[in-house]
Parts: sequence; structure tokens; C-alpha cells
Amino acid sequence: MSGAVERWWPRAAALGAVLGAWWLVCDVLAAGNPVLSRMGPWSTATALVELLGRRSTALDVAASLRRLLLGLLLAAAAGVPLGLLLGSRRRLEQATAPVVAVLRMTSPLAWAPLAVVLLGVGDAPVTALVAVAALWPVALGTAHAVRTLDPALLAVARSLGANRAETLGTVVLPALRPHVLSALRLALGIGWVVLVPAEMLGVDSGLGFAVLNARDQLDHPRLAATIVLIGAVGFLLDRLLNPPGAPGGDRAGAGTAARPAQAAAGG
Repeated sequence: MSGAVERWWPRAAALGAVLGAWWLVCDVLAAGNPVLSRMGPWSTATALVELLGRRSTALDVAASLRRLLLGLLLAAAAGVPLGLLLGSRRRLEQATAPVVAVLRMTSPLAWAPLAVVLLGVGDAPVTALVAVAALWPVALGTAHAVRTLDPALLAVARSLGANRAETLGTVVLPALRPHVLSALRLALGIGWVVLVPAEMLGVDSGLGFAVLNARDQLDHPRLAATIVLIGAVGFLLDRLLNPPGAPGGDRAGAGTAARPAQAAAGG
């Protein structure tokens, strides 16, 4: 068996099993249900083809991606410096640990009413909620990476006469780059999950709005197709940020660069 076939046949088998279970539930077991019976694989595929042919779908995807990107940029701009500070100052990290734990464990969507009051409706509160959701994976992943940085690298920089700024720019940041990227990948997934319900808060575009619109119109095939589209776009974003074969990508690399971010996310 060739390498490509050996690598892809388990995935094809898993996909086939999922489609079979989906068909069994919606088209057989729930055939009398007025909602689920219209959300089977064939109905969804037909609706998805129609959905992809609409200009409004491209606009919704673009709106969601814009909000996600802005939220991630804000989270990175605040989270990386915060992680560097917490990771390099042990006493500060210990002092702020209870506050950080409470904030990290508070659902970003719990801030939604306050975000709407402070920022109004539109892109601003949605972007803010994504940023809040993505902040802690980035900050804690960066802090964990700083704590596990090889001391020999710092010793070499000091022996060569590097000052703090030079050490940060030439040693610390390059060493942390793969771990920060892994933390951003984790933040991307969390931000994407939060984005969809956040787009149900008074905006008139985006994939979250498209879900709400399909539900209100009782267009259940389009509702299922939009859900599939959200998952597909999320999968493509994950592959784009961390393609197979890259450090932290699927297969062997996943256990290396992803470990600091996952450890930090778990506390």
C-alpha cells in the first residue's frame, strides 16, 4: 500500500462512517421529524451547493473572517507582552494567578451584554468578544514557553555581551515563535467558536447571522448547510495556520509545539 493511500484511507473511512450515521439519524430514525428529516446529507449537500452560489455567502464569510482576524490581532497584541511579563516574573504570576484563573474561566459570551452597552451593535462588540476569548490562550501559552526556555540560550547571549533588548530580539522571541504560533492556533479555534454566537448580537452579516436567518425562515436544509460551511471554514483556517508537516501540524509534529499552549490552557 502506497504512503498516500495508507495515510488517507482511514480518514475516508471515518468520513464515510460519519455520513452513514448522519443519514441513519436524519433520513431513517427521524424520518417523521419535521426538522431533522430535512437536514440529512443529501438535503444539506443540495442546499450547500445553492448557498455557495450566492454572493451573500461570500460576504458573510468575509465579514466573519474580518472580525476573527481583528480579534486575533488584538489578542496577540495584548497577550504576547502579557505572557512575556508573567513568564519572566514568577512572583507576579503567582500573585495574579487567582485573578487570571477567574477571568480565563469566565465565558467570553458572558461579557456580551456589557460589550453591547459599551461598544454598541455591529463589528466592535463581536471583535471584542473574540479578542477576550483568544487573549488567555495566547498569554498563558507565551508565559509557559518563557518558563520552559532553555537557560543555556540566555547564558550564551549574556556571555556575548547582549543587553536585555538584544537578548529579547535575538534569542527569546525566535525561540518562542513556534510556541506562540501554537498558542495562536489554539486561540483561533476558541475565537472561531465564540464568533458564531457573538454574530447573533445585532449584526446583519456573518455566518452566525446566517444561522439565525436560516432558523427564522425555517429553512432547515440551509441551516444544516451553514453549519457545515462554518465547520469547513474553521478547518481551512486551522490548516492555513498550521499545515501538515509544519511544527505542531498533524501527525508527529503536533505533540511538540502544541504542548506548551495546551498545558497553559489547562492551567
